[in-house]
Amino acid sequence: MRRLHATAVAVATALLATCFAVVLTGSAKAADPLLSQGKPVTASSTENAGTPAANAVDGNTGTRWSSAFSDPQWIQVDLGATAAVSQVVLQWEAAYATAFQLQVSADATTWTTVYSTTTSTGGTQTLTVNGTGRYVRMYGTARATAYGYSLWEFQVYGSTGGTSCGTANAGLNRPATASSAESAGTAATYAVDGNTGTRWSSAFSDPQWIQVDLGSVQTVCQVVLQWEAAYATGFQIQVSDTGSTWTSIYSTTTGTGGTQTLTVNGTGRYVRLYGTARATGYGYSFWEFVIRTRTTASPTPTSPTPSPTGPQLPGGGPLGSNVKVFDPSMSGATIQSQVDAIFAQMESNQFGSQRYALLFKPGTYSGFNAQIGFYTSIAGLGQNPGDVRINGDVTVDAGWFNGNATQNFWRSAENFSIYPSAGFTRWAVSQAAPFRRIDVHGDLNLAPNGYGWASGGYIADSRVSGQVGPYSQQQWYTRDSQIGSWGNGVWNMVFSGVQGAPAQAFPNPPYTTLATTPVSREKPYLYVDGTGAYRVFVPSLRTNASGTTWANGSTPGTSIPLTQFYVAQPTDSAATLNQALAQGLNLLFTPGVYHLNQTINVTRADTVVLGLGYATLIPDNGVTPMTVADVDGVKIAGLLFDAGAVNSPVLLQIGPAGSSASHAANPTSINDVFFRIGGAGAGKATTSLIVNSNNTLIDHIWAWRADHGTGVGWTVNTADTGLIVNGNNVTALGLFVEHYQKYEVIWNGNGGKTIFFQNEMPYDPPNQAAWRAGGYAAYKVADTVTSHEGWGLGSYCYFNVDPTIVADHGFEVPVNANVKFHDLLTVSLGGNGTIAHVINSTGGPAQGTATVPVNVVSFP
Repeated sequence: MRRLHATAVAVATALLATCFAVVLTGSAKAADPLLSQGKPVTASSTENAGTPAANAVDGNTGTRWSSAFSDPQWIQVDLGATAAVSQVVLQWEAAYATAFQLQVSADATTWTTVYSTTTSTGGTQTLTVNGTGRYVRMYGTARATAYGYSLWEFQVYGSTGGTSCGTANAGLNRPATASSAESAGTAATYAVDGNTGTRWSSAFSDPQWIQVDLGSVQTVCQVVLQWEAAYATGFQIQVSDTGSTWTSIYSTTTGTGGTQTLTVNGTGRYVRLYGTARATGYGYSFWEFVIRTRTTASPTPTSPTPSPTGPQLPGGGPLGSNVKVFDPSMSGATIQSQVDAIFAQMESNQFGSQRYALLFKPGTYSGFNAQIGFYTSIAGLGQNPGDVRINGDVTVDAGWFNGNATQNFWRSAENFSIYPSAGFTRWAVSQAAPFRRIDVHGDLNLAPNGYGWASGGYIADSRVSGQVGPYSQQQWYTRDSQIGSWGNGVWNMVFSGVQGAPAQAFPNPPYTTLATTPVSREKPYLYVDGTGAYRVFVPSLRTNASGTTWANGSTPGTSIPLTQFYVAQPTDSAATLNQALAQGLNLLFTPGVYHLNQTINVTRADTVVLGLGYATLIPDNGVTPMTVADVDGVKIAGLLFDAGAVNSPVLLQIGPAGSSASHAANPTSINDVFFRIGGAGAGKATTSLIVNSNNTLIDHIWAWRADHGTGVGWTVNTADTGLIVNGNNVTALGLFVEHYQKYEVIWNGNGGKTIFFQNEMPYDPPNQAAWRAGGYAAYKVADTVTSHEGWGLGSYCYFNVDPTIVADHGFEVPVNANVKFHDLLTVSLGGNGTIAHVINSTGGPAQGTATVPVNVVSFP
C-alpha cells in the first residue's frame, strides 16, 4: 500500500551560506590561537563509549574519537562564538578518511565547505582555510579502512578579531517580552523604544526577566542598562538561538544601578536580562535596554542572513494560479467544467508535480459533482462548515485503479456542508486524505464503488447525520465528531471523542472507543471574513474533548489576517522564507513544489506555517528542510515533506536536542503533515520526524517509505525511522507510519499517548540477514520509559521479496505497570512473512494465507 526509508546521517555539503562566506586562501595566520580545545563537540556516531567525540578536542593525543563503520560520518565543534577560521589540524589515527570536507556554519544547520579532498593520506594534516562561523565540522565521505573515522585531535585555529562592536542599538524597537510588568504603562516594549522617559518595570518578586528578539542570530558585544531607581544587585545577561535554552555571557551579584555599560561576547538571536536579586522592595526597572552587536568588514556574506532590518517583505498577496476560487454567483456547469479539468489531470497522477486547492466562498452551490484526485484539496472559505453549502457531490472513487482504493492518497476535504444528491457521499481513500470540518447531511461511504479494498483514513471535527459505512476499509480513525451510526468493521476501527460511536468491543467487532480525546487542536484554515478579506483561523486547544468544535455555532480560537502571513510561491527561496519569518510573519505555502537549499527555521512562539493543496517541500543537497525551536504554540499544517536525492538526517525537527521546557498550556501542533521517501524519485532521509519538545501534539501524519513508484528499492530509497519522540507528554492522534527499514517508531519520552497507529513493515528486505535476525518492531518504546499508553494499534507484514522473513514482534515495550497498551493486532498479508508475536512475547504468530489478525486486548 505505501513505503519509504534512509540510511546515514548525511547533511548538506555545498550549501549557500546564510551568515558567512568562505574562500580558500594561500597562507594561514600563524599567530591565530587554538579555539577548539575543550569546547562542546558532537558527532554523527561513536564506535563505543571509550571513543566519544570529546576525546578529539581534549588536547590529549593518547585519546581519540572514532565513528561507526559506515559512510558518511562527521564530527563538529562549537567554538562558542563566531570566529574567522584560518587553520584546521587533523591528527588521524590509522583509520583515516581518504575523502572528507571541512565545513563552517553559523547555526549548525546550514554548512559551507572550506576544504575538500578525495586523496587524503592520513597522518597529521595541517590545512589552511578561510571561513567564518561558530561551528566547524569534519565531514567524512570515504574511509581508508573497513573501520570508521578516527581522530586523536581535531584542532581549529582562528580569531574572533576582524570585527568591531557596532554603535547602533540592535534591540531598538525589536519585539520584547518580559516575565511580568508592574502595569500596562511599564510594559517590556518601553525598554526598547529609545525613549529614556519611558520604562519597563516588573512585579515585586525574584526572579524576573526581560528579553529582546533581534530577528536573527548575531554576535552581541555590548549591553547598556539604564536603570531606574529600582535596579538589580544580582543579574545575568543571557543569549539564546531559540528563546528557550539560554547561555549566560555576564553575571554579577554586586550590581550598582545607574547606567551600566557591559562588555560581553556571545552569539544568539535573543538577549535576556535575568534578574535574581533586587536592590529595593520594588521590582526591576530600567529606562532602556541597549544591545550592540559586532560588525564585520570582511569577508562579505555571499547570502546575507535574512533579518527584519533588510528589505521588508509584504504580508498577504495573491494565492497563485493553482488556487481556484469559486463564488456562489457561478453556475454549476461552470464549476463542473473547471473541477472536471483538474480531475482529468489528477485522477491517476500519483507522483506528479501538479498541486491544486479548490476553494468555495460562503454561499450555496448546486448541481455539480467535484471528483477529487491526487494533490487536490477542496475546502470552504466560510468560518464554519454551514457557511458553504454544496447541493451536489464531493467524491473520491477508485476507477483509475480498477476499483482498488488502497492507493488513493494525498487529497483532502475541509470546512463545508454537503447535501449529497444520492443521499450519501463517497470518500474512498487510504492514507494522507483527511476529512475535516465537514457536515454531511446523509450517509458517508468509505469504500469504492464495487467495495474494493481501501486501507485506512481519518475523520476529525465532522458531523454525519446518517451512517458511516467503512465496508472494506481495513482500519480507520475518527476523532472529535458526531455520527448517526457506524456500519461495520474489518480490523481496526478507532474512535475518540465521537458522539454516536459504537461501544467499545474490540476485537469482535473491532471497535476501540474512547469517550473523549485527551488533548487536541484542530488544523488552522483559510477563510474570508465579512468584508471579503482572507484570514487564517487557529482553533483553540481542547482537553477531554467530545463532538465538533463548531456544534454551538462557532469554533473557539484566534483569527489572523492574511497580511500577517508571507504568501509563498514555489519560486521563493529558503532565504526569502527565513527573511519572512525573521520579520515576524507567518507562512502560507500556496500549492506547488518548493526546493530548499537551506533549513527553514521557525523560532518564534505561535508561528503558523500552513500549506494549501499539498504544498511540497523538497530538501536539496541533504539539508534538513524545517526545524522548530523549543517555543510555545507553533502550528505546522498541510505540508508534504518529500525527501531529496541526497540523504537528509531529518525532514522535520520539533525542538532542538535536549529541549526541556514545558508547553502543556500551549503545545506545538502538527496537523496533516506527511512525509515521503521515494516514489516520485529516489529519496533518502534517516528519520522523517523528530519531536524533542515536550507536550507536542501530533494530529494525523503519514510517514511513508515508498513501496511503489520510481526511485524504490532496499538500497535506493533508504530510511531508518519514521518518527522518534524524545519529548515528554507527547500525544499522537492518528499515526500512520510505514515501510521504514529499522524501528518505524521509537518513543523515548515519558508520558506519551498514541490513539490509533497503522503500520506496514517494509515489504522489500531481500532476506532476513539484510534486515536483521528477528527484524525490527514497528513500535518501540525505549527500555528507560516508565509511562506510556496506546489504544488501537496495528502492524502488518508483507515480505513479498522473501516471504520466509520473520519479525519477532510488532510492538516492543518495557514491562511496567504504567506502560499500557489496549487493542493491538498484527496481520500477515496473504501469508507473505510472519510476525511471531504481537507485543513482546505475547500473542501470535500472524501468518498464513487467510490474512486473519492476531489480537491482544490489553498489555501487560
